[in-house]
Parts: sequence; structure tokens; C-alpha cells
Amino acid sequence: MTNYYKVGKIVNTHGIQGEVRVISQTDFPEERYQVGATLYLFQEGKSPVKLTVASHRKHKNFDLLTFEGYYNINMVEPFRDGTLKVSEYQMSELDDDEYYYHEIIGLTVIDDNNRALGEITEILTTGANDVWVVKRKGKKDALIPYIESVVKEINLEDGKVYVEIPEGLLDDAD
Repeated sequence: MTNYYKVGKIVNTHGIQGEVRVISQTDFPEERYQVGATLYLFQEGKSPVKLTVASHRKHKNFDLLTFEGYYNINMVEPFRDGTLKVSEYQMSELDDDEYYYHEIIGLTVIDDNNRALGEITEILTTGANDVWVVKRKGKKDALIPYIESVVKEINLEDGKVYVEIPEGLLDDAD
């Protein structure tokens, strides 16, 4: 059975020419959304639909896509709220210090006192560096920047990320 990984969510249509507005959730939008790329549309209660990207452009905080064979709003309107995914076979090898989002989400964050802070639930792309959202028990979510001075080790086998939290980064007293 093939595994699929989320790259974006279609949140709306854009114009009348079959363009859809996508909130990107991928580490490589320029690769995932390039013309000719294959994406799979997943919607609840329906079989996945294989789509080929016909065009891609950025607009505000969205990626705008069109798909081959879908050339007007009426054809893509049913895609709204669908999830765009790629198959595991479309994933390329990464360098030793690079990770896919799906590898990081779900890892437990361990601080420099060897205490579990929580679990990574989301990755925000800010431009300068990614920021990991860490869900903590009984506290608000922590935002951990993915930078060398903070993230010391990522151990996928153990499901843990070791971090050194600079003073003032977490706003609560232990």
C-alpha cells in the first residue's frame, strides 16, 4: 500500500479560470507545484483524484494552482476543502541535516534538562527559518525556532528532538 503525504489544502477557488487557492503545507513548494507535477486530491468519502499541475503562482499567502483538464471554476469548485498529497515515491532523498515535515511532526521535544516539553504538532514557515509548534500539557503551545543554536539533535529512530532553550523563549515559569 502506498503512503501519501500532505502538501497543501485547497481552501477556495480564485477567479473563473479554474484556479484554486492553496494553503501550502510542504517543505518544497517550488518542487511540489511545478508545472507537470503530479498531486493527488483527497476528499472525505471519495477516491483520490490524480491531478497534473498546469500553472502555479504565489498570491499573498497562498499558492494558486491550475490543473490540466480543469479550466473553469465549475470544474474545480468541488475540490474545495480537499487535501493535496504526494505519494511516497515522489519523495526525493534529502541531505543528512534535512528533514521532511512529516518526519518532524509527532516528535517529542526534550530540553537541556532532559525533560519532555511536548510534541511537535505543526511547522510554520516564516521565511527566515521554520518554527515548530510544540503542544504542551497544561500550558499554551511553545514556538521553537528551527535554528542551530536551539535545535541540537534530531533523532528520528527514538522519535525525539533535543533542544537548548534560550532564556526568555518560553514565557512561563517552571
